[in-house]
Amino acid sequence: MKTYSVKEAYVTLQGEGAQTGRAAVFLRFAGCNLWTGLERDRTKAVCQFCDTDFVGTDGENGGKFSGAEALADHVAALWARDDRAQGVPGYVVCTGGEPLLQLDAPLIDALKQRGFEIGVETNGTVRAPEGLDWVCVSPKANAGLVQTEGDELKLVYPQAEPEAQPERFEMLQFRHFFLQPKDDNRQADNIAAAAAYCMKHPKWRLSLQTHKLIGLP
Repeated sequence: MKTYSVKEAYVTLQGEGAQTGRAAVFLRFAGCNLWTGLERDRTKAVCQFCDTDFVGTDGENGGKFSGAEALADHVAALWARDDRAQGVPGYVVCTGGEPLLQLDAPLIDALKQRGFEIGVETNGTVRAPEGLDWVCVSPKANAGLVQTEGDELKLVYPQAEPEAQPERFEMLQFRHFFLQPKDDNRQADNIAAAAAYCMKHPKWRLSLQTHKLIGLP
């Protein structure tokens, strides 16, 4: 039986992109294929600007879950006991790290059986399985992109590498295209640059991390 490693899981509002403001269970899987998550390895990582802790299983409601049914029960219990979720169909955002290293057909089926709509936030280097309701891809420079269609492409901006410029992605098959300002010590400049690009290229929309702005997890 497969064991799923989960860093953390909690109910909050989606803070980014087209689903901003929607209540959801955030299911953060441990592990990523572009960085170990350890600071000593950051400068050697494919993705060097990640702002998320996805190492281990010691976060809020995290742990190791034996089998898809056990993890789906865990997600359903978190949703059921949260006042914001009463009477509303369940929505779960599978994120990471890189969730598609673990998210698979049995877990998708188990979550569907419990009435959940399923979204995923992926770096696009692993093909998404069938059955997902919302696919958000956030491509990274120097990472092979295999998931070239979906609902939302959310590009962290700016990235200096030619492989991560917006024009490389705008012909892909996505419904929404977002630029998300890089969260670093030049954040104000990054917001201004992303906004200016969106003004000149209306296909792209600005995505801010509103959960950080209002103090949500």
